[in-house]
Amino acid sequence: MTSQRTRNRLVQRLREAGISNEQVLSVMASTPRHVFIDEALAHRAYEDTALPIGYGQTISQPYTVARMTEELLGNQRRLGRVLEVGTGCGYQSAVLSPLVEQLFSVERIEPLFSRARNRLYDLKYRNVHCSLSDGSWGLPDKGPFDGILVAAAPEQVPYALLEQLVDGGRMVIPLGGEQQKLTLISRDGDEFVTRILEDALFVPFLSGVQR
Repeated sequence: MTSQRTRNRLVQRLREAGISNEQVLSVMASTPRHVFIDEALAHRAYEDTALPIGYGQTISQPYTVARMTEELLGNQRRLGRVLEVGTGCGYQSAVLSPLVEQLFSVERIEPLFSRARNRLYDLKYRNVHCSLSDGSWGLPDKGPFDGILVAAAPEQVPYALLEQLVDGGRMVIPLGGEQQKLTLISRDGDEFVTRILEDALFVPFLSGVQR
């Protein structure tokens, strides 16, 4: 159930769902999603569905990971410095890693942070730098960022994240409460252009660090 053929079937489903960036599809085909989830759920790793990872969190649906990555890249083949808010199990980080120069990922739940950091290190994703932190702060000492990807839904965009986006940078973020919208925010000088992409279903964006 974890063979390359199984991954290729997932990629075909993503293609049929509208994912068209061949770089993103190639990374999705080569990233071993089954090692980012509990062994008992490994047989479901290449279903196009979200799965629980503990602490009330989930590994995102593969379509959502691919869609957010595609929108973050825009017409670029590779981004420089990127911030990910919500490391979770590290799967989205692994998908982003080959497509960026440096990835800074923050997670607020300590056990998830430790597990993801160790897993990504063992899998030799050397350009991924994990931090335990409140995601609403961003990482001002590491920015500004060419791209910011947020994997939890706030009601409004944290201002600190907008500040840490470079001119011309892109942010992909789900916004809302019970009704969420996946949203693309592009910076043009002091202006932020917002475009709603589609409906979304993410865990709530919470502040503070949980140990």
